[in-house]
Amino acid sequence: MKKEEPTHRKFDSLNDFHRALGLPKPLHPMISMINLDDVNVSGELPEMMVLNYFKIAYKTNIASKVKYGQNHYDFSEGGLIFTAPNQLFESPDEVKKSGYVLLIHPDFLLSYPLAKKIKDYGYFSYAANEALHLSDKEKVTILSIFDIILDELDSRIDDFSQDVIISQIELLLNYCNRFYKRQFITRKAVNNSLLEKLEVILDDYFNNGKTSTQGIPTVQYLAELVNLSPSYLSDMLRSLTGQNAQQHIHNKMIDKAKELLSTTDLTISEIAYQVGFEHPQSFSKLFKTKTKLSPVDFRHSFN
Repeated sequence: MKKEEPTHRKFDSLNDFHRALGLPKPLHPMISMINLDDVNVSGELPEMMVLNYFKIAYKTNIASKVKYGQNHYDFSEGGLIFTAPNQLFESPDEVKKSGYVLLIHPDFLLSYPLAKKIKDYGYFSYAANEALHLSDKEKVTILSIFDIILDELDSRIDDFSQDVIISQIELLLNYCNRFYKRQFITRKAVNNSLLEKLEVILDDYFNNGKTSTQGIPTVQYLAELVNLSPSYLSDMLRSLTGQNAQQHIHNKMIDKAKELLSTTDLTISEIAYQVGFEHPQSFSKLFKTKTKLSPVDFRHSFN
């Protein structure tokens, strides 16, 4: 029996979204700060919703479900969840939540460098269970920026309002980069365990012939096996090793190729096929990029 997909509703305007949550009209058509205490859903909402806005949600009741040994390393002062435009997110449930939701339409950023730069903040692609858990001090920092944005929207929409708000949004995003970096550090024990698990997965993949039938493993493939989003997996690995998930996969593939080049008489084409390449030229190009030697020159260095 086919599993039913959760129903979702797409909101075409911020005004419609406010109305669905029982809120007054937004103060600005392209940006809104919602206090979750004010949400009053009178009718039924679908399980999931879609909105063409960047969504930054601070919730006080985000609980860490991850336990490492006998210790929890996440803070309990609430956390932040990030959603990119046109991504699904959960509708408010019956449990009353406290916090804030900042909604930003991409057009609000047009003509500002942040319009392009915001795509570099990878946490907009993280899953909900990869929320940023805040310390008490970090919480104060985030809420102070929210207060400045809300004050601008409430009291002084003028020629400088957009400049001030966008500078605060960029400050907020940069702080979140810093705080996520801290979170990777405080989760180092579990992240090292995940790294060991990835090594086992990749060793099995490259040593048991999967590359010749399935090709080079993808970041998506690895992320699904360890229950992480691809973006979070890459950022986690970068914090541990200095390399993202794609680079990690390529390095493992190069190590296997080196082994075959130095211990077998297989041709370059046969080795390329064994490590997941359809075309030997592509394999040779990547191998030389990684090692500064062609596969042939690398093999000759062992003779």
